[in-house]
Amino acid sequence: MNDMPDNVLGATGDGKITEADYESVLIPAVEEKFKSNKKIRLFYHLGTGFTGFELSAMLDDAKMGMKHLTSWDRIALVSDDSMINSFARFFGHMFPCEVRIYKNAEFDEAKKWITCA
Repeated sequence: MNDMPDNVLGATGDGKITEADYESVLIPAVEEKFKSNKKIRLFYHLGTGFTGFELSAMLDDAKMGMKHLTSWDRIALVSDDSMINSFARFFGHMFPCEVRIYKNAEFDEAKKWITCA
């Protein structure tokens, strides 16, 4: 997503999210944001076409989250997948930042929260 403040990384995933998606898109984007920001906010949108994660992509996600554990300012997950949302609620308590879960119908509300001062 290009219409985000400098400290916010916005990413949309559709279809099946793969290890290659993480290694070629999301991880480099996160690392690039951290070059110019001590803390960043993540706006992770899993669109209506989202069909799941490869196991290796889930592992990459966990490694990325833990590598920067204290460097996240806020995380917003926008998804209609009840299992993903449940995992995010459970694991979100491990993060020292606020993590909020939204449905796709609440996209604008989530975007407003992640970008507000």
